[in-house]
Amino acid sequence: MLCYSQRNPKVIVYIREVVLLYCVKYIIAINIIFYSFILSAYGQGEAWSKIKEGDIIFQASHSRQSKAIQLATKSKYSHCGIIYRSGSGLYVFEAEQHVKMTPLEKWVTSGQGGHYVIKRLKNANRILTSAALKKMKNVAEQFKGKNYDLAFEWSDNKMYCSELVWKIYQRSTGLEIGKLQKLRDFDLTNEIVKKKIRERYGSKIPMDELVISPAAIFKSELLMTVQSN
Repeated sequence: MLCYSQRNPKVIVYIREVVLLYCVKYIIAINIIFYSFILSAYGQGEAWSKIKEGDIIFQASHSRQSKAIQLATKSKYSHCGIIYRSGSGLYVFEAEQHVKMTPLEKWVTSGQGGHYVIKRLKNANRILTSAALKKMKNVAEQFKGKNYDLAFEWSDNKMYCSELVWKIYQRSTGLEIGKLQKLRDFDLTNEIVKKKIRERYGSKIPMDELVISPAAIFKSELLMTVQSN
């Protein structure tokens, strides 16, 4: 015995039209995703083609201390690193858990909202010669693998992100990118900041410890913004 749809041509036509409609919608959706990805990749690739080695990149990280850093320094940026080229790829030399090279794309997507700002020395063409960049990389290599410095101590035993950037530039070019401050100079009044300080130092807070913050480097008059998203 034939079912109703088999005996009714109109039902068969309707089913075919519905199936066709969904197939067309599916194909359109796939094409939108595909071409969006291509355009995004092209746009990103075009933007990244303007990046130069030695550029400094900033973001708001997802780390547990990010909010405290933002509040204490009154800045939206809590993490930074130096961009280098290795082979055909771009990498960020950073202190995060330990000092390491992270692919630029991975670094960007790991930040809050994928947002970043890239800054460059105003006279980079004159200062960051191939010899200077080689020296920068040699200095950077001395820090590679060192653990992250949760106590923000001004020593070379461990490194935090902005300390790494500052010391690489200072020791390779003689430039001090950002003003050094003491811990007491920051806004330590917010409860989030107070809690983080208690976790790190207990009751013995090193108020006179020298510190360089991502915010201080970001605001340096030696730098200019060359790219952001």
